[in-house]
Amino acid sequence: MKARFLAHLAAIALLVSLIGATPSVPATADSGVTRQIELAGTGSPVSADAPPDGGLGQEFPAIENEPETPDFNGIIDRSLSRGSGSGASQATPKKAKSNPQLGPSFEGLNHYQQRYSRGGNQFSVEPPDQGLCVGNGYIVEAVNDVMNVFDQSGTSQLPDNTSTNIVAGFPRNVNHAVDLNSFYGYPPAVNRTTGVRGQFVTDPSCYYDAQTQRFYMVVLTLEVNPATGAFTHVNHLDIAVSQTSNPTGLWNIYRVNVTNDGTNAGGSNPCPCLGDYPHIGADAYGFYVTTNSYPWCCNGFDGAQIYAFSKRQLASGATTVTATHIDTFGAVNVPTGETPSTNQPGFTVWPAQSPGILSYELGANGTEYFLSSNAADEATHPVAGTGGNYTSSQIVAWALTNTASLDTATPSIALSNSVLGVSQYALPPKADQQGSGSAPTAADSPQGYCLNNETTVTIAGTGCWKLLVGASAHARGAEVVSKLDSNDTRMQQVTFANGKIWGALDTAVSFDTTPANNKAGVAWYIVKPDVTTGTIAATIGLQGISGVPGKNIIYPAIGVTASGRGVVALTLSGPDNFPSAAYAAIDAQVGMGAVTIVADGAATEDGFTSYKQQLNPGASLRPRWGDYGSAAVDGNSIWIASEYIAQSCNYTDWGGPFFAGGTGDNLLGTCGGASHGPGKRTALANWSTRISKLTP
Repeated sequence: MKARFLAHLAAIALLVSLIGATPSVPATADSGVTRQIELAGTGSPVSADAPPDGGLGQEFPAIENEPETPDFNGIIDRSLSRGSGSGASQATPKKAKSNPQLGPSFEGLNHYQQRYSRGGNQFSVEPPDQGLCVGNGYIVEAVNDVMNVFDQSGTSQLPDNTSTNIVAGFPRNVNHAVDLNSFYGYPPAVNRTTGVRGQFVTDPSCYYDAQTQRFYMVVLTLEVNPATGAFTHVNHLDIAVSQTSNPTGLWNIYRVNVTNDGTNAGGSNPCPCLGDYPHIGADAYGFYVTTNSYPWCCNGFDGAQIYAFSKRQLASGATTVTATHIDTFGAVNVPTGETPSTNQPGFTVWPAQSPGILSYELGANGTEYFLSSNAADEATHPVAGTGGNYTSSQIVAWALTNTASLDTATPSIALSNSVLGVSQYALPPKADQQGSGSAPTAADSPQGYCLNNETTVTIAGTGCWKLLVGASAHARGAEVVSKLDSNDTRMQQVTFANGKIWGALDTAVSFDTTPANNKAGVAWYIVKPDVTTGTIAATIGLQGISGVPGKNIIYPAIGVTASGRGVVALTLSGPDNFPSAAYAAIDAQVGMGAVTIVADGAATEDGFTSYKQQLNPGASLRPRWGDYGSAAVDGNSIWIASEYIAQSCNYTDWGGPFFAGGTGDNLLGTCGGASHGPGKRTALANWSTRISKLTP
């Protein structure tokens, strides 16, 4: 698809600063706690045996014992901050030096594939949470809770599992996708014959390391009571490493228990804790996973956690690997009061990835870099969990030094940070889309339209809403098209390339003096680090705040080649735009350039988290999106992945034979027609992902 340039809609707005504020005195941490992690087994991207669907394949949430998505009470991909901050102002548009050339671009995983993999023994899940890694001619994509492996034209390289993927009596084409429970060796997420629950797998991330020629995939796994689905509070990181450079084969799996990793020596927020939002990075010696630790007991935060492994031990498939754990809450001198400080607990301390094999930081005997932000309550009010104003003029650069020691029996690594002054950023408002605030239409939002409908004759009676919810839920009131969740200023994907640390986050942007006109935009940073003293000193080389007037850009993911040419993956939405996959160029001379749509959205976001009637009583409306995109560097090219709405489905086709006189698929909401798919969506959600190759 030919990319569409947005110059005729609006110019990108940049606020560029060549000089950062003087950094604070670095804070130095201890070297953490080391433990041994045993090889837990192997996995492969092949669907495991699946039970018959037991008649529960029809998407009728009201007849199930539990909601389609387990109720986390706000735990998974948790965010303590609510509301939004004051938007930053904009400046003169500039043009990045590179003009990325678009190569192959194709629809990746979608909700139909996610829901109906493994014979339909899956929950409906949103948002997708995109992991993407590229190498040796393969593209691996993982989302909640399914994966696929493509060649560079977008053709799946996994075995065709259509004939054995039986849902509601018919083979279902999910484009060879494999559920993550199968990949990691777990029972189905839900057995739709017996109701027995398997482990809940979430937050996938993926990385290809050119040095070891291995693919790495990490998820957070929560143990559940098989009979009820209730969480036991035990949770672990599952790290899968391909045995060769071919990701379609066997992977080694290591499991790292994170249940008690965090500030748990009594106090206000004791563990057991949840190791939320894991993300991965690597340098010349180590492989790194970071999490946000939340207590199960109460509203608060126990700091970001860092796990460091020898990359070579993981790549070799060692029976035991050494893991060093650092708690950023206890690793720095956190003051007693609820105020920001230079030595604050880390929040979403995102580790850097580097392109190729020559871009690593070798100073200080090997260094891994991280970036984080501090506008959210997790950073400003970690004990109380609330109380901030959701703005900041600081980001934090982190360095883990002496990483060459990870290859020894007794690693001795040290963490330090440097707080940098930047232009003010703020918690963004929700991102409006075409139709936001108005009643869902039959053409673009069939699920929302159904929830409002009182007249359609269905197999469940008069009124489409009876197909989805009970009468008591329907009494909560009419639905409207939602605005998308646009994150909470946590740092997004970080890259170390061309001697610089590159990162971006979501922020409010302002194009006039009216706060109600704030939109969601992107704050981006290019940081110059120095570890010659053994601890990090850093300055801002270039920074900016980017937005498109009247529109929203959300969930940035930056990929940068070894020569310093980059691309920012985005979702774009607005009053005249359905959620669309987009990108912008970025470089260290000019910064982030104008936004280009690579794939227009085809309809509104019409998922179950967008509607009051689909929520549990007392739950707040949080239309889920993101929670992150991804970018992966492959030589001189950058592959990007973003969420968007790929296909439309009208109300009549959505209802099919469930409406009086209707025809089509025997699964509600797929728009799969009489051939039973592949469907465009499901009854409860319509998200998709877009994968594109760009050469800057």
